[in-house]
Amino acid sequence: MTQKRTTEQEQTVKTSSFSVVECEADSKRGMVRVLFVHPDLGIGGAERLVVDAALALQSKGHTVSFLTNHHDPEHCFEETRDGKLAVTIVGDWIPRDIFGRFYAVCAYVRMVYAAFYFSFCLSKRERFDVVFCDLISLGIPIFRLAKQKPKVLFYCHYPDQLLSAPGSLLKRYYRMPLNYLEEVTTGQADGILVNSKFTSRVFKETFKRISVDPDILYPSLNTKYFDQTVLEEKDKLTGVPEDHFVFLSINRYERKKNLPLALHSFRKLQELVSAQEFHKVILIMAGGYDERVLENVEHHDELEELAEDMGLRPKVRLLRSPNDREKLFLLQRAQALIYTPENEHFGIVPLEGMYLGKPVIAANSGGPTETIIHDQTGFLCDPTPEKFAAAMAKLVRDHHHGERMGQMGRKRVQQRFSFEAFSTKLDNIVTDLVACPAEEPRKQK
Repeated sequence: MTQKRTTEQEQTVKTSSFSVVECEADSKRGMVRVLFVHPDLGIGGAERLVVDAALALQSKGHTVSFLTNHHDPEHCFEETRDGKLAVTIVGDWIPRDIFGRFYAVCAYVRMVYAAFYFSFCLSKRERFDVVFCDLISLGIPIFRLAKQKPKVLFYCHYPDQLLSAPGSLLKRYYRMPLNYLEEVTTGQADGILVNSKFTSRVFKETFKRISVDPDILYPSLNTKYFDQTVLEEKDKLTGVPEDHFVFLSINRYERKKNLPLALHSFRKLQELVSAQEFHKVILIMAGGYDERVLENVEHHDELEELAEDMGLRPKVRLLRSPNDREKLFLLQRAQALIYTPENEHFGIVPLEGMYLGKPVIAANSGGPTETIIHDQTGFLCDPTPEKFAAAMAKLVRDHHHGERMGQMGRKRVQQRFSFEAFSTKLDNIVTDLVACPAEEPRKQK
């Protein structure tokens, strides 16, 4: 059941201070061997973050590899498919759900299996200094069982217990032990990172037993890919006239992403601009789509039906899981980006749009408030069709205004969210962590 991909490159990382682990690092920096443990190496913001983190550390001279429960070469980022990053798959035979329920329990069991595999099999064959894990914290105490005692660095995208939709009394009882285990095991990590000030605040409000303040490591972009990739004709989307204004939405087909807002806003836009202007506007919705995930399938169909009911179907394109090159074409072709999630933990898509010179219209909450400057690099709006459509109308009527916003957005990403700054900080975090003396798991309140 275990597959392993050989790596073609080895590289390393450096960074600034690490507030989570209080100790003085040695001035001598050495190569660190880092294992990234992630549940499912598919296509999404969390997956993009860990892939970029691995590339960042690799670029600084460290050795990196992945351990995961699932990796489909047809539904993944290119760097995990082309040999740049070594990937080992374990536990994919364990079910993802039980009769359409108990997704969390199954995900935890799969990750615990991977953690035991690391501690009692993989760690005996290879030396690892740091285990970088995210999403599921239950493996943290098990990673500590390995004879080599690697340091564990946990990246909290958002508390898992807050991502679970409210349910019945039975579900609340079902979640209680899982929520407790999430908090206790997260607190046992040697270092804890979060993706934004917003998530840091939520982390502290949620995990009251954990006394430390997590360090903030903003996600970044591997800008070299955007700058150096030369697109071919097969990567381009056909049927989009050159003179049309393209609004682009990129998000997984999940209900929490609030994707119907894009359709309702597009419909409202029709009332705010002239018929001639609206004739030359189209909306492209693209996002992660996994046939194994029932919600992806259902929500995609719901959006198709909604567009049809609104009479927008000829002017709306819904694309499923575009690959990296197709996504790059879409970002280059679009004139503006629509980002609909509310209270998004960070949101990497707005950074991608800004780096490629596109103004971003986003909900005025969560991570986008830390990346987008209202009226300068885009618009931060109340998540209503009226507000989003008003911002869209401004861009349709004044193309030059959008272009100026896009230029400012690109400069902001280069100055505040560069891949080099991300790489340097993560390098310092990892090397400082390894230099610290071994400690017992952190005491909790």
